[in-house]
Amino acid sequence: MNIFNDTGFNRLRSAIDASNTRQQVISNNIANADTPFFKRSEVSFESLLQSEMNGVGSIKGRITNSRHIAIGSASVPTAQVTTDKSTVMNNNSNNVDIDTEMTNLAENQLRYNTYLEEVTHQIKMMRTALGGNA
Repeated sequence: MNIFNDTGFNRLRSAIDASNTRQQVISNNIANADTPFFKRSEVSFESLLQSEMNGVGSIKGRITNSRHIAIGSASVPTAQVTTDKSTVMNNNSNNVDIDTEMTNLAENQLRYNTYLEEVTHQIKMMRTALGGNA
């Protein structure tokens, strides 16, 4: 039995992957803040996950016995990168606002730290449940 393969860990793993992707995208936006005609990109994940959890698509229940009834679908969304081609921020047709990007970078760092804390907490709980030391 793989205890790290349940829906909660899959969601956290996807969230951590999304944060890593978002870090790369925001860093690329910041690096190209003065590049003429550069268009910023952004990462969508949390809204996709919320849609899945609200029943637009559903998270699959864990089946550990062949007599269990299947619930929902197994889809946990992956991060999607989109480019904003409709706006202009500077005279050179670049649309990167450095203040917004720095704010997004700080927010992403907080989310990433929160996701890692949750993974650590779940691992400690499993170790405690299995009779190990936390």
